[in-house]
Order: sequence, then structure tokens, then C-alpha cells
Amino acid sequence: MTTVLATSDPHVGHAVVAADRGFQSTADHDDFFAQQWVENVTKKDSVWILGDLASSNPKPALELLRKLPGTKHLVAGNHDPVHPLYSDAHRHFRKYLDVFASVQMAASRRIGDRNVVLSHFPYSGDGIDREDRYNQWRLRDEGLWLLHGHVHKAWKVNGRQINVGFDAWQRPVSFDELGQFIDARVAVDHELIGAR
Repeated sequence: MTTVLATSDPHVGHAVVAADRGFQSTADHDDFFAQQWVENVTKKDSVWILGDLASSNPKPALELLRKLPGTKHLVAGNHDPVHPLYSDAHRHFRKYLDVFASVQMAASRRIGDRNVVLSHFPYSGDGIDREDRYNQWRLRDEGLWLLHGHVHKAWKVNGRQINVGFDAWQRPVSFDELGQFIDARVAVDHELIGAR
């Protein structure tokens, strides 16, 4: 059976992010990322990476991802050179499409009986005590649940925004688990409304 999963912000090869996550080196960080991937993803699975695969040269990250199991889809983030905020984004698509089945700005999927949207950016928020950046690339909140990254460890859930980032989950997280998470949040919201 195919499992669909999501993650964000692996930042493969990024020394500052590796140190912030408590790793002694980028190699240790990247090995941990790969280990978590292999433990949670089979070759039959599909994984949505919601941006920021790497922070500078994407070649090592693409080479690593090519070796990992599963069909991969990228929703580009602000650190991905295929994102249209970069004027030369078109030059990078071919090498990304050698690894990813799709590369896009946003996506719409179903989790259970719900439509959800996927984006690197949350509807709003840019982390703790930071003004929103990249507003022109954010989806408008039309009432759907949003899977996103970008905020690293600022939150796991914020309203209908679920941060699937590596900082929040430490692994790719399945749509089934995310569906249970959403159902639990909706149930609590209904209880609160009913208690008024």
C-alpha cells in the first residue's frame, strides 16, 4: 500500500541549521535526515517536500535525495533556486526534475475527506517575533487546512496551519497521521464551541 507523507525544511548541507538542530556537523545532520527518511518511507511511498531542500548549492541535496526511497514532489521554498523569486529559476528545473516527479509552487491534496493545501509558506506568520516576509508567495486563507514549512520550530500547529517541518516532527509525517491530528483538533474546536 502506498503511503503519502510530507516534510519541509531539511536544509541538507547547511551548517547553521545543523548546529541549531544540535548536530556537530552537517554530515551528522544529513545522515540523521537520511536515516529518518529510510525508517519512514518505502519505495512505494510518495513524499511531498514543502521547500528548502538545501540552503545554497542544491547538488549534494539532490544527490542524497536521489538515493532515498519513494516518489518525491517538491513545493519550492525561498531557499530553493527553482522558486520563481529567483530570476534564473528556470535554469534549475531540469536538474530538479531528474529527482522530483513534480516541482511546483503549491499543491492541493486530500487527507481523508478533507481538501488541504500545501505550500512552503504559512498563511501568516514567519516565526516568533518576526514580521511576515514573502507575502506575495503565500496562499490566501480560504478556510482549508494548510500543510507548510518555513517557520522551523516556531509552532507545530497554528490555527488551520500545520508545520510539517523537520524541526517540528524530526521525520516525514504521513497524511494518515496528519489526518488524525486534524480530526483531533476539529473535535476539540467543536467541543469548545458547544461549551459556549
